[in-house]
Amino acid sequence: MALALGLGKSTHTTANWSPDPPVTSTDSITYTTVRDVQPGEELCIFYGHNLWFKPSDKMEKQVEESVEDGWGGLSHISASEEEGQPYRNPFSDGSRDEVVPEEDLPFTRFKLPPEEETPDLIRTVDSWVVDVPDARHINTLIKWLKQAQLETPDVAHLKRIRKNLQTGETTLLLCLSPQNDPTGPPALPDSLGLPPCYKTTVPASSALTLPSLALKSALWPTMYTPKRKDEVEAWTRGKAAWAWDAMSTTVQTAREGTLLKNELPIAAHIPAPYDGPPLTVSFAAHDTRSTTSHPLRHAAINVIRKLADYHASNDSTRSVQLDTGSAPSSLLDPAAAREDNGSNYLLTGQTIFLTHEPCIMCSMALLHSRVKEVFYLYPSPSTGGCGSLTCLPTLKGVNHRFSICTWSDFSSLRLDETPNHGDAHTFGLRLDGEIDA
Repeated sequence: MALALGLGKSTHTTANWSPDPPVTSTDSITYTTVRDVQPGEELCIFYGHNLWFKPSDKMEKQVEESVEDGWGGLSHISASEEEGQPYRNPFSDGSRDEVVPEEDLPFTRFKLPPEEETPDLIRTVDSWVVDVPDARHINTLIKWLKQAQLETPDVAHLKRIRKNLQTGETTLLLCLSPQNDPTGPPALPDSLGLPPCYKTTVPASSALTLPSLALKSALWPTMYTPKRKDEVEAWTRGKAAWAWDAMSTTVQTAREGTLLKNELPIAAHIPAPYDGPPLTVSFAAHDTRSTTSHPLRHAAINVIRKLADYHASNDSTRSVQLDTGSAPSSLLDPAAAREDNGSNYLLTGQTIFLTHEPCIMCSMALLHSRVKEVFYLYPSPSTGGCGSLTCLPTLKGVNHRFSICTWSDFSSLRLDETPNHGDAHTFGLRLDGEIDA
């Protein structure tokens, strides 16, 4: 019986393992011989040192008397023979809805500083607004906002109306105005005789504390969404299992890049979200600076590019639908239009897992992509942009924040703090602190 466990296969063949393989693989999953191949010789590749099976040339040949046990002769296999399996999700047992205590989670949360409680820390964005001389037009304009598809999530933290108690002037918030936006202000209804739109500065997020609320509302009326002191999101066993699987995939991707491509053991993984949309697929990539001779081919950049290519292929499909005369969903469904409005932010609501703390370049790419959470195994003391050299989401002037968690459970992933650990099932990924990830 043959099992398709090889790292590459065609319709009829699978590349098997050998400690001295005549073949190696490339990025396109093609194979190249690395030594002369004799006629009739089986072509094998090297799976790496961390094998989940015993090589046949190292196993003692045993001849046992066939015993009919009703289980095909498998009853003699003991549980100890499963010890070669290097991974087991420690959160796979029990109820998926059970809340895991904070101290039992496989990671430690990075505590961000107090939320915007001084004027210099308030993060702002530009927006389009219009003065409404006749307050009777407000209800008409609110309905028009929905019809014009301007009821988008990016303004949900702001109130639509600002009323000046001293002058009695009423101003309506229309939409945000991103930097270098070429579209200009939205076209207002002609029948209302409104003055021209103009730009004003508004807070970039809701207020979490009363001091923050006072400062933000001085710019524009802002929603107050307080959190209890030191409140953190509760994680269920099911979500912890999802995170462990995601980090395990990240580690495996780094190992493959090192063992098969001789790359730095750095990888990134964007899993399908635990609680459903927006993604139903996942993406993983390892560092490719060595094979491409390109200094910017970091793992985080590579995986973001994979996600971008995926979105681009879907956009191409929508373009074909338009060319054939069928209307896109955004023209028929306002909810779909709102989703399209945020399509430029690749990682909205997404979590990324990395073997190493991303450098400042990669951290900025994650910030601009609006990532939700960043998990990493090893800090990068000299180059890290998520807590080591600096912490980008806490800097003044950035218009997005994301959560940061450092992974602490090395043992279940069979990882060790130091490279080249003696255990056959451990694999060190730690790098020199000067290397950027």
